[in-house]
Amino acid sequence: MTTDVFYNGRFIGEVENPEHFVESLKEKRRAQESSIELGIRYDKNSDIIFLITDVGRVLRPLIIVKNGKSKLEQEHIESLRKGELTWDDLINLAIIEYVDAAEEDNLLIAISEQELSEKHTHLEIDPIAMFGAIMSMIPYANHDQSSRLNKVGRTHKQALGLYAANYFNLINSDVSILHYPQKPIVKSFLYDSIDFYPAGQNVVVAIMPYEGYNMSDAIVLNKASVERGLGRSTYFRPYTSTELHYTGNLKDKICIPTKDVSGYRTEKSYNYLEEDGIAYPEAELKEGEVIIGKVSPPKFLLEMEEISLARATKENSSVIRQAEKGIVDAVFITIDNQGHKIVQVRTRDNRIPEIGDKFASPHGQKGVIGAIVPEEDLPFTSRGIKPDLIFNPHGIPSRMTIGYLLELLTGKISCMAGQTMDGTAFSKPDLKAFEKMLLELGFRQDGKETLYDGLTGKPLEAKIFIGNIYYLKLKYMVSNKIQMRASGKITLLTRQPVEGRAKGGALRLGEMEKDALVAHGASLLLKERFSSDNVIVHICPKCGSFGIRDKLRKKEICPLCGNQKLETVEISYASKLLIEELISLNLFPHLILKNKYED
Repeated sequence: MTTDVFYNGRFIGEVENPEHFVESLKEKRRAQESSIELGIRYDKNSDIIFLITDVGRVLRPLIIVKNGKSKLEQEHIESLRKGELTWDDLINLAIIEYVDAAEEDNLLIAISEQELSEKHTHLEIDPIAMFGAIMSMIPYANHDQSSRLNKVGRTHKQALGLYAANYFNLINSDVSILHYPQKPIVKSFLYDSIDFYPAGQNVVVAIMPYEGYNMSDAIVLNKASVERGLGRSTYFRPYTSTELHYTGNLKDKICIPTKDVSGYRTEKSYNYLEEDGIAYPEAELKEGEVIIGKVSPPKFLLEMEEISLARATKENSSVIRQAEKGIVDAVFITIDNQGHKIVQVRTRDNRIPEIGDKFASPHGQKGVIGAIVPEEDLPFTSRGIKPDLIFNPHGIPSRMTIGYLLELLTGKISCMAGQTMDGTAFSKPDLKAFEKMLLELGFRQDGKETLYDGLTGKPLEAKIFIGNIYYLKLKYMVSNKIQMRASGKITLLTRQPVEGRAKGGALRLGEMEKDALVAHGASLLLKERFSSDNVIVHICPKCGSFGIRDKLRKKEICPLCGNQKLETVEISYASKLLIEELISLNLFPHLILKNKYED
């Protein structure tokens, strides 16, 4: 009985003793006789050996275990401390090896040295090594629910900070920078080990409801904190225009369009352009105002017919997007490899937190601002501390983010003691020591305090858990999302409103929303929302086909049966289009008319 061997998905041969073959191959890899990135997996169910060297696999280091004993001994650790040994030496000595996800299926990995047995094949360097770079930076991550930690990865990627040190020389689309980023007070040791720009701020958080404004996942912010710079950021948006060259010695021109140009906007639109057709730095532009002026030649014969020789060029300027504004931050002018002039203008917009902006803690507790409350109306402690942010207590039990509470508690100790604290996952926080430190600092040992109502000055009945925690402002801001529409542009084919915020469309009222309105009995609203593409058609009452009404001769005729008396019916243009498309498929739907005076 032989076992098939596949190399990167290709069959390369067979072996008689698969276990011996796999072990000998691993020994060769450890002795560096083969690539250290080689993945070796023996699937016993299908009796196949997979050898993998494909790019893009995630490899992670593990300590090799032989006969229930770790190959990394105390003398190696001492040599590492003294600098006599390096990471590469540990790999060369076959103490540590890299394994991929496929090979990991056949391994038994111990978390700590104490639990090693004869069956174990590898040992974790540190329990935190099972996490990725982002997750290992979350304080007390092992005290949070696993599904919440998966959400954290995405949340951290959306957090605002300094995305690059040279951001002022870059042209990136849809980016923001946080004005006052801070390092966390309670942090993992990894935070200082990797070159990571801070992406959040330390805030005072009280866990309590506030007048219903932080219902569900919403948060309440202190207006004074916002005015002092909490969560303040700048949003950058680039605008690009290129002078293209066309056949027939025609080309675009970046300039201030003149009034004889086809599609000329109002004179006010070009107010901020200088002689070169580009808006000057620090110009404050609003929606619809031109930032790069450009005129283009007619590209097709059809356009040539439409445009007279006197108006032979078309207006083709770049304008500020709908529902946006910006200050010209920088202008970059260059030439591409084909000799086309490229103008790139970067605008900036100061973003102060407002209702609807999204914030999150490092523990996956995300929510939008529900209210920004004046400082004098907020509850305060006996020491006069007012929270920067109020978080709803209902977000804790179901999410099981105990790490959030631990960070809040240790953050409080850190601020009062004037030191940063290690919150590395699996570091086993000493709760007794924390309680003792709080008592020494003059607080209750459970981190709760008596808060006083900002409106009445009376103490609140419940003791409130209050402390310091790291919070992230996320890139999703209400100014980039807000949509509104009355009447406006429609699609040429269906005559229905356009889709998308950038085009001036609104949110779709679909079938299920329609059902909700029907159940509610809001018939007039339904009529209004579903009549955006109404059209009057002329129907033949005899054969049920579309007829023709000649307005000039004042005649009506059915092209199918010749009937000269048609009825007018109001239907949606989408329905008319569907019927016409069915007719084009040789399917003839008859529209049977009923007398509207009959029951």
